Amino acid sequence: NAQIAEALATLAGIVARDHQPCREDEARMERFMRHKPPTFTGGYNPDGAVKVVG
Repeated sequence: NAQIAEALATLAGIVARDHQPCREDEARMERFMRHKPPTFTGGYNPDGAVKVVG
């Protein structure tokens, strides 16, 4: 029983350490940016918008 309790305590520590809510937003943004989304360069260009959307 002591070994099981120790293993569970170790596992709980690992899970708590790996779960970083403040890091989730950064990771989500990094995953999004890996897809190289089009960027807004300013100005008015309806033909360019059709290429991006369509």
